[in-house]
Amino acid sequence: MKTRSNDGPPRSRPAVLEDVAALAGVSAMTVSRALNAPERVHTETRARVLAAVQELDYRPNAAARQLATGRSGVLGVVSIDTTLYGPASTLYSIERAARLNDYSVSIASLSMLNRRSIDESLRQLQSQSVDGVIIVAPHESAADGLRHLSSKIPVVAVDAGVGLSVPVVMVDQRAGAARATRHLLSLGHETVWHVAGPDNWIDANARVEGWREVLEAGGHRVPDVVRGDWSSRSGYQLGHRLARDPEVTAVFVSNDQMALGVLRALREVGRRVPEDVSVVGFDDVPESAYFWPPLTTVRQDFEEVGGHAFHLLLDQMAGRPSQTRRLVEPELIVRESTGAAPG
Repeated sequence: MKTRSNDGPPRSRPAVLEDVAALAGVSAMTVSRALNAPERVHTETRARVLAAVQELDYRPNAAARQLATGRSGVLGVVSIDTTLYGPASTLYSIERAARLNDYSVSIASLSMLNRRSIDESLRQLQSQSVDGVIIVAPHESAADGLRHLSSKIPVVAVDAGVGLSVPVVMVDQRAGAARATRHLLSLGHETVWHVAGPDNWIDANARVEGWREVLEAGGHRVPDVVRGDWSSRSGYQLGHRLARDPEVTAVFVSNDQMALGVLRALREVGRRVPEDVSVVGFDDVPESAYFWPPLTTVRQDFEEVGGHAFHLLLDQMAGRPSQTRRLVEPELIVRESTGAAPG
């Protein structure tokens, strides 16, 4: 690969630390500090160093880095093995935050997150000399495992609920559900039905709580919750059930995939959206703006989640005090699937 310095033409060899220093206009020691101890380097200087690293496609020598810092430059991530949009986006955001800060990631994808599988994954990752571990724990069983965690390396959890001994980063699911519910009530709907996710998912239960709290606080009737499995198919099946009830005029659905199924079911039964029934989803998947009609939904900032999780882990690794719980605020995205209650 070709690299260059400030005083010479491109040359075909991997970039070394001195090349980055020359391009950034700093010393080699400053480059090392910017990559290995960023808190000791001015923000503008670190930005120049990172720009030079990217331009030269510089790859730090892992063995040298570990000798210099006592760190491997590798983080472990334990996550459930799933293609669901939320967990997959969370995992990607963590990988991206690590990569932007010159860390690589070793991933342990599990079919089930519980106390035993989490402990086994931590032992495996520790044997790989990872510097710390982020555990994406959306299941109730995973949260229970984290409450009994015994780890010799720094750990941060994502989407893991409350009452844990490790720092937690999560989207404020209750606030997102509350915003969706208030939006529908503000359009004149007397109440809001809810298609929830599985009852063993922390996020699904938090969204139920946010929806119910708003209805109860306003004195509105609280319909029975119907639960799907996150899939469009389950949303379609439950949507047919709701579509045949003429009292249903507003539905808050716990993710966009199930909302897609609800929209199709309503259309097949002849219930117009939003003229007869308003629908709100959750997640703001990239396709939601192209549903018909375009879906009003709650957007989760997964990039912010990943960034907070990574920096909380850095604090743990450095022995610095940090927050024990970080909530990321969701955003309501209003599109054409919601409208005034039918008169």
